[in-house]
Amino acid sequence: MTDRKTQLAENLAKVEERITAACVAAGRKREEVTLIVVTKTYPASDVRILSELGARHVAENRDQDAAPKAAACSDLPLSWHFVGQLQTNKVRSVVGYADFVQSVDRSKLVTALSKEAVRAEREVGCLIQVALDAEESGRGERGGVGPGGIEELGDLIAHAPGLRLDGLMTVAPLTGPYAGRQQAAFERLMDLSTVLRRAHPAANMVSAGMSSDLEQAVAAGATHVRVGTAVLGVRPRLG
Repeated sequence: MTDRKTQLAENLAKVEERITAACVAAGRKREEVTLIVVTKTYPASDVRILSELGARHVAENRDQDAAPKAAACSDLPLSWHFVGQLQTNKVRSVVGYADFVQSVDRSKLVTALSKEAVRAEREVGCLIQVALDAEESGRGERGGVGPGGIEELGDLIAHAPGLRLDGLMTVAPLTGPYAGRQQAAFERLMDLSTVLRRAHPAANMVSAGMSSDLEQAVAAGATHVRVGTAVLGVRPRLG
């Protein structure tokens, strides 16, 4: 086993222990929570090692990093999640490899995703990114739509050819009433998910929690946690 594979295996095992412990504490089954490894800034070779170690979901937040990496790993049994803010001029590329886009936050993006999914003859799972630092129907500092915009956007996705409404995603906000209150933020997202599922029962994904706050997300009821640093380590910034 290479040094890098050993390192990643140890890190994955530690994250697995954390998720399992959080599930036990919350009275949940371990299989209720899916780990998505966020591989941004890390090479395709790491993705290949993660696949060998049993990872099945990986995420990226920049198309210029994701597209070549996904192409290099196209032979692997992986589901690719796009989690970053997405400009419409990148949609064609992203639809080429992403099984899920977790950062849908405006109608213009839904239209673009639908057009390209139909063109590529693919079905793309969409999560609405909810901004808990935004006004009711405003936009957040890190993307996302305010809670008041969920219903309209959900209906739009649900009726868009080539798209599937899968649920909600959030990033713990740095400002506003939920700043520093990750579990309260994630519990709010769960409440919003309950409302969404009344109209769209299959939209049951709740993506919340990262390396620093995955326990709070599991406690709140998240179905997916997005973990990068705790698995891959801290990579020095370029430049």
